[in-house]
Amino acid sequence: MAILDSVSLAILLGSVLIMAGILSSLLALRFGAPLLLVFLGLGLLAGEGGLGKLKFDDVRIAYLVGSAALALILFDGGLKTRFQSIRAVLAPSAVLATVGVLLTALLTTPIARYVLDLTWPESFLLGAVVASTDAAAVFLLVHAQGLRLRPRIGATLEVESGTNDPFAVFLTMVLVEFLSLGKGSASHIFWQFAQEAVLGIVIGLVGGRLVVFALNKISLPQGLHAPFVTTAALVIFGFAQIDHASGFLAVYLAGIVIGNRPTRAHNSVLTFLDAATWLAQIVMFVLLGLLASPDKLVAVALPALVVALALVFFARPIAVFLCLAPFPFQLREKIFIAWVGLRGAVAIFLASIPLLLDLPKAQIYFNVAFIVVMVSLLLQGWTLGFAARKLHVALPRTDRGPRRIELDLPGQLEQQLVGYAVRPNSLFLKRGLIPSWSKPTLVIREEKILSAAEAAPVQKGDYLYLLAPPEKAGALDRFFVDMAPASAPDPNLLGDFMIAGDVTLEAVAEVYGIDVPADARSLTLADYFDVHLDGAPRVGAALPLGSIALVARGLGGNRVNVIGLRLSQDEKPIRVPRRVPAFQRKALRLWKKLSST
Repeated sequence: MAILDSVSLAILLGSVLIMAGILSSLLALRFGAPLLLVFLGLGLLAGEGGLGKLKFDDVRIAYLVGSAALALILFDGGLKTRFQSIRAVLAPSAVLATVGVLLTALLTTPIARYVLDLTWPESFLLGAVVASTDAAAVFLLVHAQGLRLRPRIGATLEVESGTNDPFAVFLTMVLVEFLSLGKGSASHIFWQFAQEAVLGIVIGLVGGRLVVFALNKISLPQGLHAPFVTTAALVIFGFAQIDHASGFLAVYLAGIVIGNRPTRAHNSVLTFLDAATWLAQIVMFVLLGLLASPDKLVAVALPALVVALALVFFARPIAVFLCLAPFPFQLREKIFIAWVGLRGAVAIFLASIPLLLDLPKAQIYFNVAFIVVMVSLLLQGWTLGFAARKLHVALPRTDRGPRRIELDLPGQLEQQLVGYAVRPNSLFLKRGLIPSWSKPTLVIREEKILSAAEAAPVQKGDYLYLLAPPEKAGALDRFFVDMAPASAPDPNLLGDFMIAGDVTLEAVAEVYGIDVPADARSLTLADYFDVHLDGAPRVGAALPLGSIALVARGLGGNRVNVIGLRLSQDEKPIRVPRRVPAFQRKALRLWKKLSST
């Protein structure tokens, strides 16, 4: 009976801790505190060295839960990543996720050796443990603070944080193998990395396609689609790990494949995984907090603080600037990417591997990683929104966008039913603009259901349902938010023709015979303004596109959604906004002087 009572007590205390983590998130959001730090602190307080006096020292359980939680977090991040938005940033993100992690670890190594009195291999291991950014921290904090980053910045950060975990895990395992077994030649390391990466990519792509096929071909009972996809993600992760492939890379790629293909119950899957990843993060961080001991943390607090500050202000910035040097990022964008090198559960999770294998000085790795994560969440996580606004990499937003209701239609994967409240200052109501690929279906007015024809014309306060392709449904948001008031500039400056912001540069290029770079052809006109326009958008702002100029004619949700096309016969040409190196500017000035004499 005593054993049964202990099991019941464990269930009670565990559920109370999880509930406390959920409720504490409300308090954290109110004061702007990073939620992951709250969960860590809650586990630390409840642990044996804290107020709760709960004894938890099972590293195997922490490693098991951490692996499953990180797999779900990466899978959820992949599901929400649109391939169209990341295609242009794959190269810089891949460099940051591999070379960037290695450089960060190497730059942290001498500092760790000096302040912690470790050997060079041990210092390199500590550097590898804390080198990668954390997908959970980046995804959660960016969305929780309501930031709308410029597309290139947001996509770079998401892809980097989603793909650098596999390389950090690989680097950590190689160093653990070297310290424990004393082997690890350069050729062995190279082939091991190639095997994990290639097999991880293959398993992720094939597994994602199989899940899409099963979702669309097998008639599951309603409500089981989301649990099926969630367990399928864990199956892909476990299968890859057993085959000595990168399970984290495989599950992230599988999420991208599934998220970019039309599937049944797409929105119920996203909603379920949102809740599942929240629960996974809470459980993982609370368990890692329980595993830590305040007394042992205090013993290494000062050297760990030195490592954390060196990582934030020295190792990460140098690695980012070196990795992004070949790519056309502006200085302020590089500074922001360097600042958003958030450390989270991945560092503590990796530090638990030496503990699991009983390596010498394993407790030092764990304690230092724990303090590094706390410093990163406090210093970088709390100032994320401030840094984005000061560096002008996030456009200001006065609202959170309209509430969208999406319904999956049985047997119809090509269309999605999306509902919006019709607001008095929305672009749809004031100008009647709506994409040609969307179709108004029904209107709810004064608790009556009307067809689109019966309700015409649509009035403010109505609730309008439209059919739209799933991959384009999100673009409807901008037509139903209240337009910000703006002073009316000279209509003659606003272009000859009007076009919606969701039209792609490729479509405009085909009509007007304009040369557009290949990596930008899939961008919408609204995205083009987000990428190239400094500061908040305004009516009348103009950008060049070949022989024509794009002029902002309408805003919705602080985003350009109606564009005027000014043709080449306009009197004032617009210069292409690009950064010219200093030596090129001097050469141009010299040429002008010589040509004018």
